[in-house]
Amino acid sequence: MTTIYAVKTTVNQEQAVANLVMSSIRDIKKGEHGIKAILVPDELRGYVLIEASFSDMIEQIIQNIPHARGMIKGDTGFGEVEHFLTPKPSVTGILEGSIIEIVSGPFKGEKARVKKVDESHEELTIELFEAMVPIPVTVRGDSVRVLSKEENEEE
Repeated sequence: MTTIYAVKTTVNQEQAVANLVMSSIRDIKKGEHGIKAILVPDELRGYVLIEASFSDMIEQIIQNIPHARGMIKGDTGFGEVEHFLTPKPSVTGILEGSIIEIVSGPFKGEKARVKKVDESHEELTIELFEAMVPIPVTVRGDSVRVLSKEENEEE
């Protein structure tokens, strides 16, 4: 039976630790390390989750890895990490009337107000502040950054 173990890391070094664990287990004969998967959730800063059959091998591997601070005692059930495996729509938390900044694409750096949120297509209809004529523009939810979550106030 496999279990999920949490390895404490230096913040912002989670991916580096996961990559070093991967390269370390490549040197060990297949199947002898017992590691099934490595997960680096964005929301869980300072931790790497490792699914493995037993913890001894993980402890041995992370001893020589920089930025790996040690293993958290105990194990984690699948139910506790399941929410990290389901992607959230990129428009979650963006409300109509919010002020956003476009972070990619032809309008990069422009600020706008959200007019409509389409969660099924993960798109936003926005109106650019700098435009001479207010023209609705549709952009992907992952190409914007929310500046303020104000409810729509009629001007």
